[in-house]
Amino acid sequence: AWQPKPVRSDGKLFLTEAFNVIMEEILHKGTDSEEKVCEWKDPDQLRALLDLDLREHGESHKQLLQRVRDVARYSVKTCHPRFFNQLFAGVDYHALTGRLLTETLNTSQYTYEVAPVFVLMEEEVLCKLRSLVGWSEGDGIFCPGGSMSNMYAMNVARYWAFPQVKTQGLWATPRMAIFTSQQGHYSMKKAAAFLGIGTDNVFIVQVDESGSMRPEDLEAKIVQDAVPFFVNATAGTTVQGAFDPLNRIADISERNGMWMHVDVTNSVTWNPHKMLLAGLQCSVVLFRDTTNLLMHCHSAKATYLFQQDKFYDTSLDTGDKSIQCGRKVDCLKLWLMWKAIGTHGLSERVEKAFALARYLVEEMEKRDNFKLVCKGPFVNVCFWFIPPSLRGKENSADYQESLSKVAPVIKERMMKRGTMMVGYQPMDGHVNFFRMVVVSPQLTTKDMDFFLDEIEDLGKDL
Repeated sequence: AWQPKPVRSDGKLFLTEAFNVIMEEILHKGTDSEEKVCEWKDPDQLRALLDLDLREHGESHKQLLQRVRDVARYSVKTCHPRFFNQLFAGVDYHALTGRLLTETLNTSQYTYEVAPVFVLMEEEVLCKLRSLVGWSEGDGIFCPGGSMSNMYAMNVARYWAFPQVKTQGLWATPRMAIFTSQQGHYSMKKAAAFLGIGTDNVFIVQVDESGSMRPEDLEAKIVQDAVPFFVNATAGTTVQGAFDPLNRIADISERNGMWMHVDVTNSVTWNPHKMLLAGLQCSVVLFRDTTNLLMHCHSAKATYLFQQDKFYDTSLDTGDKSIQCGRKVDCLKLWLMWKAIGTHGLSERVEKAFALARYLVEEMEKRDNFKLVCKGPFVNVCFWFIPPSLRGKENSADYQESLSKVAPVIKERMMKRGTMMVGYQPMDGHVNFFRMVVVSPQLTTKDMDFFLDEIEDLGKDL
């Protein structure tokens, strides 16, 4: 009789040796400030180096280990202390252990029978996060990223306003209006498109110089020929790190019968994979609601998963709250890190990031080649580098055009040198400027000084 081939015993050996490569190349070298953040290669070069082609037959143990080394070598080291490019950075080893454990256990977070530990753990973590927001009760779920968390909030808000939409669709609803600031996250438009509300029905509210929503403009925008149902306020905008005036927006929302997202009224998106270093991905959407709106909005009651005559409490089968079926476990990494350093340790981490951001701004103001876009309230530091050739020429006709070319050139040189990474962008009439984000707990004032010196060195001849 036919017998399946046994799993090759060298698989475990490969895992052990590959893990040694990961420890050395990523977690040792990748966190060393003397090593490169990235080893830049053009796409064609990189394709050739990686040999990405998938073939009929497998490769040897030695070749596969080299694949692991190549992936590690040519990937950006986001755990490097001088990776400032995104809103996530650094590494927490307890959270990373949670991520490895999650991958190894390989279960789906939909029922207590297949994920008993994680169903209880998710419930506890969500409860703790809600308490930090100020809610003694409510609901929530881990989502695959902040954009999806925002989409969940919008979908639940629509169901709250027009419950018939779940069964009858958009035919049963009036034209709806969404409000978000001009610096709010672009996922609002993606959510409006995905949910069939339409991007033309996302109304952009003006911001002040610091990037915070202007409540008076929100009020003015509401007189549209559409039903206002959702306002998205932001606590820490993507670029400037601005905080919208939540209390005033909440008052306007209440007067107009709107669901408010990101406040103590209805719902909040929180991404622990950013400043808390839980690791990608770790995002929650929290609800103040106690009427099971999340479940009512998304449930499909699949009988092969959510049988109601199980031998345990079926309220623990939380998977029907999700629009997904299979759902990755994202609570363990946050829980294990929280267990390791406590709420106090997480708080210290945040305080340190704020202190370093303040130090960077103070040092920047001492140098003639740097000009702040504005002094933000968060850990985002937005600035222009003014090269020697442009200093004192602010009033010349081509100044703005010339200044706009500085950041892209410095970024290219930086990537090819490999010493650090920081992002840039134009925004709201401002030409290209850098956005430095201070997050990693590995950082020191020495790294802030290096950052300023390196920018000056990369742009001194421009």
